[in-house]
Amino acid sequence: MVDKAFETLQSYDWGDDRGALQPIDDALVATQHHAAGRKDLEDRLIAVLQSNATRNGKDFVCRKLKVIGTEASVPALAAMLSDANHTHMARYALESMPSAAAGRALREALPKLTGDARVGVIGSLGVRQDESCVAALASLLGDEDGLTAISAARALAAIRTAEAAKALASAKPHRAAPRAIADASLACAETLLAAGNKIAALAIYKRLSKYDPPKLVKIAATRGMLACAAK
Repeated sequence: MVDKAFETLQSYDWGDDRGALQPIDDALVATQHHAAGRKDLEDRLIAVLQSNATRNGKDFVCRKLKVIGTEASVPALAAMLSDANHTHMARYALESMPSAAAGRALREALPKLTGDARVGVIGSLGVRQDESCVAALASLLGDEDGLTAISAARALAAIRTAEAAKALASAKPHRAAPRAIADASLACAETLLAAGNKIAALAIYKRLSKYDPPKLVKIAATRGMLACAAK
């Protein structure tokens, strides 16, 4: 039955009988504590990505690899990041993989992509809280594409390290990004304060209170300074 399910993936489309793929779901459960069986299943899923299976068949595979994918799955998923039809689901699988190779694949793809695919990868790096990409994200804060700049700021907000805060502070942002950078800076300050780094957090709050940010940002910065004084 599993063999038949894999054959179905080659022509599977939304609206087709989802039950035809149930044997693959069952195999995921059955191999949970069986390393050899799980490896065989992953290899078969990877083979589908490398075949002429339908977009929806490959989407199904990406969902399964998000659950069981190992470093072995990374090359096949990475190859899909530049494909408009598959980039979203490839990122969906990669961004939650514990493998360091998954993060490396996303970082290496970043300078090669444009448009929505690049914005998506930026978001995935944020989801992974990938501290290794802070410099790359910082370089995009002034990108000519406003959405890219805003996405880079949001990713740095998710990473929330001292290095991310420094990158935001020194940025020469796209005209669409100052609010996103202010929000990201506040997020970094909150994390730094919670970790006991009052000096670094206070510096961010003071910086945000001195220029002319939106009223809500200024209020948040003032409250942040008060919180620093209280600790």
